[in-house]
Formats: sequence, C-alpha cells, structure tokens
Amino acid sequence: MTSLKTQQKWEIAIHISIWVTILLLPYLVSSADATYQIGGLPPAFFTLAGIIHAGIFYFNAFYLYPKLARGWRWWLYIPCAIAVIFASFALKYQLIARLFPEVMLKNPAGLVFGPSILIFVASLVYRLVSDGIRKERARKDYEAQHVAAELKFLRSQINPHFLFNVLTSMAALARQKSDLLEDALLRLSDLMRYMTYESQVMQVTLEREADCLKNYIELQKLRFSDSVRIDVQIRLDHETAGLLIEPMLLIAFVENAFKYGATGLEDPFVNIRLEAASGKLTLSVENTYDPDPYNDKDGNSGIGLENVRTRLRLIYPGKHSLASGDEGTVFRVIFNLTLQ
Repeated sequence: MTSLKTQQKWEIAIHISIWVTILLLPYLVSSADATYQIGGLPPAFFTLAGIIHAGIFYFNAFYLYPKLARGWRWWLYIPCAIAVIFASFALKYQLIARLFPEVMLKNPAGLVFGPSILIFVASLVYRLVSDGIRKERARKDYEAQHVAAELKFLRSQINPHFLFNVLTSMAALARQKSDLLEDALLRLSDLMRYMTYESQVMQVTLEREADCLKNYIELQKLRFSDSVRIDVQIRLDHETAGLLIEPMLLIAFVENAFKYGATGLEDPFVNIRLEAASGKLTLSVENTYDPDPYNDKDGNSGIGLENVRTRLRLIYPGKHSLASGDEGTVFRVIFNLTLQ
C-alpha cells in the first residue's frame, strides 16, 4: 500500500513538472529580445493555450475515455471526442479574437489549432498505456497472491506429516523408557516452535533451517539407535549461513529418506551432506529403499518430492537444480540452490 501511494505521488509530481514546463516554455527557450515568442506566438497566448490543452488532456484521459470508450457506450466516444476538439477550437478562436488578433494574421491556422488534436491523441495514448500498466500490475499482484496461497497450502501439507514422524520417534523413546527422552522433548519443542511460528514467515536464515534439520536428524537417531546407519555432515560458511531460504525446504528431503529408507530393509542407511559456501548450497541425501512399488508404506510415495519441486518452481525459478534417482536399492537426491 505504501509503495502504491509513493508511486502515485511520483506520478502526480511528474505531471505537474511537465505542465509547468509547457506553460513556461516561452520563458525557458526564448529570450527578451524576441519578446519570448515561439513561432510567432506571444508567450501569453502560449500559456493560455497550454491551460486549454491541459483541460483537453485530463478531461479525455480521466473522464471521457473511461466513461464512454469502455463497455457498450463506446460508440458515443468518437462524436464526443470530436466535440471536445471543436470546442477547444472555438475557445481558442474567441481567445485570439478578443486578446490576440495579430496571431491569426501572422500564423497559419494549423499552428494555432493543430496542437489541440495532438494533445487529444497524446491523452488517448497516455490512457491506454496507463490502463495497460495497471492491468499488468494487477495481474502480477494476483499471481503473487496466488503463489503465496499455494505456498501456504504446500506448507500445510508438510507440517502434519512432519509432526507425525517426529511423534512416532517420541513414542518409540517412551516405550523404551529412555533417559534420552528429555533431550528429545527439548528438540521437539524447538521443532514445534519452528513449525508453528518461524515457518510462517516468508524466509528464514539458512543457519536456522540447518538447526531445525539437525534437531530432526538427532530425533531420528534416538528413534532408530543402531538399527540404521546415519551419517551426517553439515558445513556452512559464515556468510552463506546468514542468507535467507524458504522455511521447511531442506527437511522434506531428509524426512523422505527416513520414511522410505530406515525400516523394513536389510542393512539400512541414510547419508546426508549439506554444504553451503559463497552463496551456493548443495544438499545430497541417499538412502536404502525398496524398489518394489507394491511395498509402498502408505501409497503416497513421491508426494514429498513433488511438493518440494512445486515450491522450488514457484520460489526459485532458474536458481536451483534437483536430481533424483535410484541405483538398485539406493535412492539418491542431489539439490543445488543459489541463495544470492
């Protein structure tokens, strides 16, 4: 809203500057020796005619065209436009006859009356261009709102699934009466705070997203203990760690790996590599998985990655690459992102 008001103020200032320049043009481009005439036209006539031209411009641009040239009354616009132009001719003629009779004797009629037609055409072009800009701005605003709504929907899909997996880990620790439950609760608390509050903003720092990722991985380590080989390497340089990223983006890759690669498989493992330097991020996740489609745990395999692909297409067009595939019983995802 503030940006729109500022833009309107700038537009008004530009209009005022242009018309003040036009009205004072004889005193700006001519000289006292030439009695400030332009093309034989005295400055007083030039200024008064400029006021008439301003009236033509704004009457057509802000009243006549918007009222008649749109919708079913467009057929009235042409005769009304002609009437406005001829009315300006009559007004100029009266002005000349009463105040500047020498103007018609020294100047051809086209020089005196022609500018009315040019100003009218200029006002029409201005109105068409302004309408086009306004429509384009409205289209972009609509697209931005649509993208925001779609992202909100995609995030809402992630949170319940993410929370379900975390609570499953907590239940496993509770059944084991593990001493590690307190640490797990603290990590879960931080995750809940992140999902409930921080993930609702447009972007978070990469460092904060990485911290949330670490908490999730640690909870999964507590859950699976030694039954799953989990290898994690996270390296962020100081500059890149402070850059902004879409929240809950990296976690989706890791969540998918634990969901499909940590249970019911022989010698399961999850390897995670996150490196970020010089404004570029690389995340590599690989895990064991069952290539048999009939062994899909909940019938929703691939939804997580498709969700991520959609978010990336909306937020980071041309700034990311995402490759995924399997080699036998190993599934691998490599994600690259430019944050600057």
